[in-house]
Amino acid sequence: MIKYGTAEVNELGHLQIGGVDTMDLVEQFGTPLYVYDVGLIRERARGFKTTFENLGVTAQVAYASKAFSAIGMIQLVAQEGLSLDVVSGGELYTAIKAEFPTEKIHFHGNNKSKEELLMAIQYNIGCVVVDNFYELELLQSLCVEMNHTMKILLRVTPGIEAHTHDYILTGKEDSKFGFDLNNGQAEEALTVALNSSHLHVLGLHCHIGSQIFETIGFVLAAEKLIKKLADWKNQFNFEAKVLNLGGGFGIRYTNEDTPLEPEEYVAEIIQKVQTGVEQYQLTMPEIWIEPGRSLVGDAGITLYKTGSSKTIPEVRKYLAIDGGMSDNIRPALYDAKYEAVLANRVNDPVEETVSVAGKCCESGDMLIWDLPLPKAKEEDILAVFCTGAYGYSMANNYNRIPRPPVVFVENGEAYLIIKRESYEDIVKLDLPLSVSVKQ
Repeated sequence: MIKYGTAEVNELGHLQIGGVDTMDLVEQFGTPLYVYDVGLIRERARGFKTTFENLGVTAQVAYASKAFSAIGMIQLVAQEGLSLDVVSGGELYTAIKAEFPTEKIHFHGNNKSKEELLMAIQYNIGCVVVDNFYELELLQSLCVEMNHTMKILLRVTPGIEAHTHDYILTGKEDSKFGFDLNNGQAEEALTVALNSSHLHVLGLHCHIGSQIFETIGFVLAAEKLIKKLADWKNQFNFEAKVLNLGGGFGIRYTNEDTPLEPEEYVAEIIQKVQTGVEQYQLTMPEIWIEPGRSLVGDAGITLYKTGSSKTIPEVRKYLAIDGGMSDNIRPALYDAKYEAVLANRVNDPVEETVSVAGKCCESGDMLIWDLPLPKAKEEDILAVFCTGAYGYSMANNYNRIPRPPVVFVENGEAYLIIKRESYEDIVKLDLPLSVSVKQ
């Protein structure tokens, strides 16, 4: 078993997280069940923050809430003194309901609606990360209408490709995100923003990808952005107060993954920015970063109950669980890989190799291929590691399957932060066919 956070095997041979036996969690909350190791989330958050503090650099560490957004999660982020990224009105509303400090909220997205931008203005959030000319003009007009000045960052695409899955690359030139740094779009956007009486440009933002295991991408991006800021100081007499280098810091899903510690990413970024600032004689900007997956990814475990099995001689054995692509679509979407154990029999010897199938009516609903396990029995509990990012966030009601609940565990206690959906929840927005419909 790969060691994650406080996960360990107790004297009963059961998987235990945060001092709580997973079998007790299953008895109380059922399956499927998302479980978060709060201690590990706190450890990751402090790892990022303290590195900046120890190096004497002014910074904001903003949790990218698209990884997992819930009122309880946002309140935990507030406890750790982080800022918050949102990418939709729904995520912003969640933050408001969590009473998160609005001045520490940053709003991302490539197609923010008028209603979403009005919401950002009305709640006086800390910053809007402007993605395109349409948004720049819309935000300006709304700020004039509301007599409000909004702080903004300009999102740019620096043309740096990170070592990551092609589906989730966002920093290369051919991207739906941001102003191109190389063809004059960024200068045009800056000119518009600087000439606005209701927009205050803090600086630049970029995001070069996800699940990144090296620092070279961040270093190259920082290098390009600092050079651009030096050009803008000469051309526009503009000096950035903020340089946001995004997120994308990788985690270990399997033994094949080799991520760095948060401190290593941060130290490399700081060093490159400081070197560039000295080289071009700029004022040192505040550095912002946006960890999401790296805060919650390996803190999450999903518990399933095993059910049917099917053996195809000379081919494979399928083992079905009571969840699947409705609660974790990443294997179907990204060919994502996971490790898992039988949580109720962790120490039992491996006897077979199975492929874990979900219960959705799709042949592509496969969670893990070729997983070595003890011989599984009916209603064993399968624990899949590192499901804390983009599990619940991307969960869906395909086949009208209710979404699982979410439980936080810490110091021997478990508390529910999202209830299990019921069948009644599934149909609550449905309306009957009106008898007045004309045939």
